[in-house]
Amino acid sequence: MLPTRMRGAAFAFLGLAIGMNPLATHAQDMEVIIALPAPTLTFTSHFVAEDGGFFEKEGVKVQTRNLVGVAATNAMLAGSVDFTHGSGPTFLRAASQGQRVLAIANVVDKLMVETVLRKDVAERLGITEKTPITERAHKLKGLTIAIQGVGSIIHAWTRLLADKGGLDIENDVRITPMDPPAMLPALASKAIDGYSTAMPFTTQAVLQGQAVMLASGVSDVPDVLPIAYNLIYTRAGVCEQKREMCRRVARAYAGAARMIQERPDEVFETILAKRFAKIDPDLLRAAWKLTKAAHARDIRVTNEQLDNSQKISIYAKLLEPKDVVKNYAGLFTDEFVK
Repeated sequence: MLPTRMRGAAFAFLGLAIGMNPLATHAQDMEVIIALPAPTLTFTSHFVAEDGGFFEKEGVKVQTRNLVGVAATNAMLAGSVDFTHGSGPTFLRAASQGQRVLAIANVVDKLMVETVLRKDVAERLGITEKTPITERAHKLKGLTIAIQGVGSIIHAWTRLLADKGGLDIENDVRITPMDPPAMLPALASKAIDGYSTAMPFTTQAVLQGQAVMLASGVSDVPDVLPIAYNLIYTRAGVCEQKREMCRRVARAYAGAARMIQERPDEVFETILAKRFAKIDPDLLRAAWKLTKAAHARDIRVTNEQLDNSQKISIYAKLLEPKDVVKNYAGLFTDEFVK
């Protein structure tokens, strides 16, 4: 048996070794606050990271805050949350205004936003599946369209459609902000003519026969794909000060991305069906088919994704050409998702 002094030294050395061991550090829980702009399928990777145990596996205790539209980004910039999910256009507009931000992953690289019109409105305007996208977009003139968050990519998408239709973006379409769950009831009561948001809320209106698809970001705008549709980002300097936190969060999302690609049926049955239990399973499954395809296999951020993000903001006249970010250096890193 070791003498008392030697045992004390041995235990001290063991404690030091454990403290230096990455696995030991990895096992220590780390609290992280993450903001989501809306409860839609766009944020499936976050739901999978939570419900699939990927945050827990990385030793991350996550608090999720639902903050509509750009409020999520504003909360991150103010320091009240650690990370936010947000679109490339919102991210780059913040950067163009001098906000120091850093993206660590992009979990969706296709546009997961659609615009639906009330069925009677579409019939009155003569819109069918064969109507060209520019003509469909032109018929938005004088209509009231609900959107999810002013300044969000949903807002940019709706203004982009107006631009494609040759309309005056500021005056020809009435845009009103609304939470996604309230959109279908507002459509049914004829308070609005249509709405723009993500699946499953658009899918639900179409499959229930209450609306027709005016335009889908999945198929109608190939000129702006791939895109940084769902970035995970924080304030510049955070990942320098809390490198392990950024590493763990990125690894959790990488694990969630793999599960979405490799086990989509399991994701649907064990996670999404529970998260969206109030939505008819057939409707949710139809929405999931498109959602799954929109999620990125490789969650690294790229210059091309950011270029296309700025295109949307310019077309939508939410970003002046003089304010375009010309150099993305320092705005993203792939260090944590290699």
